[in-house]
Amino acid sequence: MAGIVRRTQEFAEQVQVEMRRVTWPDKDQLRGATIGILIFVFIMAIVIGAMDSVFAASVRFVVRSFGG
Repeated sequence: MAGIVRRTQEFAEQVQVEMRRVTWPDKDQLRGATIGILIFVFIMAIVIGAMDSVFAASVRFVVRSFGG
């Protein structure tokens, strides 16, 4: 049990050391990254929506042609 407590304490200390080394983005970097991500998500939503429409039309065609 003492080993778990010691390892947990060492882990917490290592996390604190690493957090001091982190370079956080400034507002401009954060804004640019956020805008880039939003544009990417918007484009992917359009692509996935278009693919869904094509697949739905294909399924409707197959069902109408062969299913009755």
